[in-house]
Amino acid sequence: MISIEYPKPDFKIELRNNQPHIFDAIRRKWLLLQDEEWVRQNFVQYLLQVMKYPKSLIALEKEIYLGDLKKRFDILVYDHDHKPWMLVECKGDKISVGESVLHQILRYNISMPAEYLILTNGNHNYGWQKRMDS
Repeated sequence: MISIEYPKPDFKIELRNNQPHIFDAIRRKWLLLQDEEWVRQNFVQYLLQVMKYPKSLIALEKEIYLGDLKKRFDILVYDHDHKPWMLVECKGDKISVGESVLHQILRYNISMPAEYLILTNGNHNYGWQKRMDS
């Protein structure tokens, strides 16, 4: 398990239609604040504030194809050559990041091969470095 110290939350949150929404600084839009979105936004802030990755190298919830199936990854961090470097799958804090989530990110990794794979529910964080063939 990986220990992550998330930065203190400093999000723009407001009620819209009696539901909490959070402003996504990467996508520049308001999103319904659900458990998984809270985890995703905190992980993004960790990447930006702690790890100092530029916004321009981070993609959120983009569509990918697995055969005929359309899926969306949670977070993809590119390297400086704009090649996939780290793929992150986020779950809500009450969801276990077990074997089924590992299989999910491995399927996504077929379309979007990245050197690092991360699973997180905000409380438990797991990561793997894949051996990349030259």
